[in-house]
Amino acid sequence: MAQAPGYNKLMQWTEVPIMPTPGAVGKIIQTTAIQYNIHIIGVDIGGATTDVFSVFGDEHEFFNRTVSANLGMSYSICNVLLEAGVDNIMRWIPFDIDEADLRNRIRNKMIRPTTIPQTLEELVVEQAVAREALRLSFIHHKSLATGLKGVQKVRDISEAFDQSSSSDSIIQLDKLGMIVGSGGVLSHAPRRQQTALMMLDSFQLEGFTELTVDSIFMTPQLGVLSEVHPKAAAEVFAKDCLIFLGTSIVPIGNAQKDGDKCITIKAKMPNGETITREVAYGTLDTIPLGENEYAEVEVNPTNNFDMGNGKGRSVSKKVRGGVAGGIIIDARGRRPFTLPTDKNTRITKLVEWFKALDIYSMDVLERYMKTAK
Repeated sequence: MAQAPGYNKLMQWTEVPIMPTPGAVGKIIQTTAIQYNIHIIGVDIGGATTDVFSVFGDEHEFFNRTVSANLGMSYSICNVLLEAGVDNIMRWIPFDIDEADLRNRIRNKMIRPTTIPQTLEELVVEQAVAREALRLSFIHHKSLATGLKGVQKVRDISEAFDQSSSSDSIIQLDKLGMIVGSGGVLSHAPRRQQTALMMLDSFQLEGFTELTVDSIFMTPQLGVLSEVHPKAAAEVFAKDCLIFLGTSIVPIGNAQKDGDKCITIKAKMPNGETITREVAYGTLDTIPLGENEYAEVEVNPTNNFDMGNGKGRSVSKKVRGGVAGGIIIDARGRRPFTLPTDKNTRITKLVEWFKALDIYSMDVLERYMKTAK
């Protein structure tokens, strides 16, 4: 870009340096983290690349940006198939589909990159691919987001043989405050619940996390503005760009089997009412709460689960609602999260989760399931 005709003249007209789009997006993510004193992950999934941004650290000193140049939803979609493997994509599809058919659908998207899903079946397949593109991009980001960045760390002889001390990723999902999604497959999903679940599945969020999506993609412009007016840029970003999908509550741990008791949540709603939910292991649930509403929640996990205060210890927090269900409770297990290996059991669980969050029109989805059988 710097070699483009007139670029040097353009630079003379600007008060701040010209920024590439990923750099400007990263700047507003970093500014927002500092202004609101939270840890943030941002993701922008495009047709050819997926950019991931993160801000962590007590002083928000760890800012990282990675570009997965071979993971996208159109031009690079076949690379997602290659890296993830067909089985990892098919595991997110709640009906039987022929492997060759799936490969052909993905190849058609690559050679016709501007097409959008015309049926629910096509939408489900595209969002399954998106889950894997986001998952792989985040793994790539975590591998590069390490504690040693630009400064020399003094180590003694014992630490020299400890390979984990400086190479561990600084991404700590249990300390994450907000995740921001952008890009067509996230920003323009037919239902906001689909965006929320895609981010939950791909990033395997933990603890309390505000789920948001940038609906108008003003982030690059606000990133440049933050160089001049950081507070104003952060306020416009939060109030005019972001759509709050809800707050996810995700206990860390696993139970012996689905249906075991996992957590009990008491939410004091804005109208003074108290709602209690007992959520079983292996399930999803919601407590409706509006986009600009807040609730005081008390989360009581069982002894196998941790909400950030130790296993079995209760945690209280003020959480914000959103347009994708309000408070989203994910009790499907973490560290690790696993899907059933048996195909019929897996499809049953996927349909159960989709119903819980009202992800798809179930009458249409069930037609595809019957056709597949």
